[in-house]
Amino acid sequence: MSERMRTWHGQHKAGLSRGERAADALRNGMGSWTFVGLFVAFMAAWAAVNTYLFAAQAWDPYPFILLNLFLSMLAGLQGAILLIAAKRQDSIAAAMALHDFETDVQAKAEIDRLMAVNNQQLELLEELRALLLRPGPTDQGMRRGELGE
Repeated sequence: MSERMRTWHGQHKAGLSRGERAADALRNGMGSWTFVGLFVAFMAAWAAVNTYLFAAQAWDPYPFILLNLFLSMLAGLQGAILLIAAKRQDSIAAAMALHDFETDVQAKAEIDRLMAVNNQQLELLEELRALLLRPGPTDQGMRRGELGE
């Protein structure tokens, strides 16, 4: 199994349908500077061809009614594609939030367990300190012998 498939995101991407992958690809394509540049170049070429090159026999003379129809259809499709992609992003965000919550719950359980172990260790240290500081019968004899009594 590849490293990409082990991550949550990799598993999610592997389970996408063809339509979901297409919506993501179109969203990524339409949201790029390359698309904007090509779109402006296409519109400029359309206007130049219909205004100057085929001035007398232009298939779409100024005010470019056919171009406006195509732009309206494109806007309608873009809106639908962007809504599909936004809906998918929402589902991805919800799934990631659930994954984060589950991870947080597991981490809290582990932290609670470690805190319990730490508290046990602190109690043992306090007991050891109390035993070491409590005077015993041999301690008193040794102290008297050391003092020369």
